[in-house]
Amino acid sequence: MIATQNAQAKSKHPLSRFVTPEAIALLLNLETKDIYKIDCWRYVIHVVGKGVSTFVSYADLPPILGAMSPTKRDFVRWRKRWRKNNKQAPKFWVDFYKQKFKQAASVAELYAWGKIVSVIKPALSPVNLPELRIVYIEVKNSLKLFVKTGAV
Repeated sequence: MIATQNAQAKSKHPLSRFVTPEAIALLLNLETKDIYKIDCWRYVIHVVGKGVSTFVSYADLPPILGAMSPTKRDFVRWRKRWRKNNKQAPKFWVDFYKQKFKQAASVAELYAWGKIVSVIKPALSPVNLPELRIVYIEVKNSLKLFVKTGAV
């Protein structure tokens, strides 16, 4: 499932580069296979899935690998969305990055995800950062052990 740009949209939203089925599935508590359609509209994302048809804000989705790094304008958009949450990213972002750390196939990929987290670290809740660090260290150690034992 790939997010599609709606032909009726006048312009592409700057945060649309972070739209992935995995992030939307985690946000909506769905399995990725249960998402049938993702349409990127001008201001929102329309998601149709098993038992759900809803709109998602671009500002709800975290930055990903392979997309241009977050800019200051992106942070402004996010903080505007998070006004009610002490201008901090939702807990979902921490869960998303924990999942990405665990899915990392190599130490290099893990470092790349860690680099993204270090860029957005000021937006994450200081309460949730320690658990993210723990998962990062555990995965890093297991990947290094995996490489060291020659199991690759």
